[in-house]
Amino acid sequence: MKKIQWGRAVEVLLAAQVLAVSCGPAQELHEPPALASQSQEIRIANGLSTNGLSTNGLSTNGLSTNGLSTNGLSTNGVSTAAFATWFQNDRPLNDTLMRYVVLCGVESGQSVTYTDPVTSQVYTWDGLLGLTPGWAGGETATEAEQQVLTACLAAHVNKYGMSVPMSVLGRNAEEEELEYTQEELETYSRTEGCFFGNIFRGEGLYVGRDGSSLPAAESSVRACALMSSAIRSECEPVMYVGACDSVCTRVGTQPYYTSCTLYGRQYLPITTRVGPEVLYVCGDGVCQLSEQCGSGTTRDSCAADCGPCP
Repeated sequence: MKKIQWGRAVEVLLAAQVLAVSCGPAQELHEPPALASQSQEIRIANGLSTNGLSTNGLSTNGLSTNGLSTNGLSTNGVSTAAFATWFQNDRPLNDTLMRYVVLCGVESGQSVTYTDPVTSQVYTWDGLLGLTPGWAGGETATEAEQQVLTACLAAHVNKYGMSVPMSVLGRNAEEEELEYTQEELETYSRTEGCFFGNIFRGEGLYVGRDGSSLPAAESSVRACALMSSAIRSECEPVMYVGACDSVCTRVGTQPYYTSCTLYGRQYLPITTRVGPEVLYVCGDGVCQLSEQCGSGTTRDSCAADCGPCP
């Protein structure tokens, strides 16, 4: 596995604030490729918790000037003092955050390493999606890279801090499509959301609903794209914008959106799908994290699963 040492990106994150913000040609749907290429399927467990980030003192008023840097990942560069100061402030949280930054931005087979100058512990974060090839190679992030990295981070936010498998679809900053198979689409059969924004420029993080909302009796631990406005308000700093097709466009029968426009700005989005097993129904006999006690039959008052409230 190729490793990229942490150099110029020392200022990539003074990042307790990375999510502390207000949270090509047309191609037809692919035929299933040969089995040998199915290792490229994008099946990711998301686990960034907006609650966890909030309780660690992150502001929801926008990205500060000391937030995410557009400097690239490179073996050349400046002192790592700025990154070290930030990272040591909350090692477990920032280790998790960096895992998602690298997962999104760096391609599979490469990794980024960082050695803590205080503890001498070596941290290694593996790439997967390769959404920002220029930035990952040491160049200053383009606006397209800023947008698609933002979208990917937003897609990995989970209200409950759960690790949930999902399908990530879209294009990287160079308009290259993320590979997927028909099997992946069938396994992750529930369309979920579109995510977009630009935290590099303080423009926010946004999520839309891809398809219909869940009925009142159903819930999801992913929450932010599919559930009611009352739940979505708890997903800040990721802000809900309504149905994806009201702000985003796709080409032909593609299973993902290629562009989203909000407040007169156009963004490169990421589209997600989940499996039916992460959708829960009041009455199945299990009190899920996304359900509440009560006397009714809805997710926020589910007597059958969670019993009456004390």
